[in-house]
Amino acid sequence: MEEYSYPIDVDWTTDEIIDVVDFFEAIEKADEKGVIASELKDKYRKFKTVVPGKAQEKTLFKEFKENSGLESYSAVKQLKDTDDSDVIKI
Repeated sequence: MEEYSYPIDVDWTTDEIIDVVDFFEAIEKADEKGVIASELKDKYRKFKTVVPGKAQEKTLFKEFKENSGLESYSAVKQLKDTDDSDVIKI
């Protein structure tokens, strides 16, 4: 895996930062070799507890894309049409 800079809010707790970073690492995995849909769903669910609003989610996705070139939204969009055992690849 490459080393990327992750978008982080200074007001988040350590656990919240871990949940957000875990989600973006799953996005990296989806780009590099694919990630099982159930794993990405779980990490996205935890991410949404930290970032419940769509506007902040879009902002974080944009910042991550600027830093990594990876499109988080396309992976999340694929979750809607997949079974838990399917592999998500971007």
